[in-house]
Amino acid sequence: MALKNCNLNLACVKGDFIIVKKISWIALVLILLLYSVSLYTFYSSIHHMWMIAPPGYVMVILSILTFILSIISFMDTSSLFAKIRSWISTILSFILVSILLFVVTITSIFSGAKVLLTTTHSPDQHYTINFYKTDAGAMGSFGIVGELQGALWFRKAVYWESKMDQVELQWHNDHTVIVNGHTLDIGSGETWGFQSE
Repeated sequence: MALKNCNLNLACVKGDFIIVKKISWIALVLILLLYSVSLYTFYSSIHHMWMIAPPGYVMVILSILTFILSIISFMDTSSLFAKIRSWISTILSFILVSILLFVVTITSIFSGAKVLLTTTHSPDQHYTINFYKTDAGAMGSFGIVGELQGALWFRKAVYWESKMDQVELQWHNDHTVIVNGHTLDIGSGETWGFQSE
């Protein structure tokens, strides 16, 4: 009877080891994925491309979860590579948690007010653009920003005009909109009012 319990305990320990080994790999893959999404979000915000990252608080929660998983992965002592993988996951996730907390805090303090003015849909209902009034207060100027909405939380800034507080809209066709006298061909990815143009 004691031998059966020993075999049962050995099986349980071996099962736990397999789970810890998988957690180690999951933590590493997840942290690399979060870094990729974060870096692409930074790049896309500079170049006015589609923003694919979830809201900041979701990224912070996922990076904290990854940090916890990477701490748990230290239980995998099967090889030197497993220990190195655990250290890499832990260090990278700690750095990402710190950076994301800093960025979310700074942007929430200094980004100013963003109030929805209007939402417009193309005649065929294929495109949706939200126009916001932005006001940075003493930190900057006020203006209007238009964001093209995509699936889930995806969005793309397509229009920016400073020192303006109202929007006049008219759809020319299913993919061309006229905003305050400026024509945008949304179908071809055209934007208006950004520094790079």
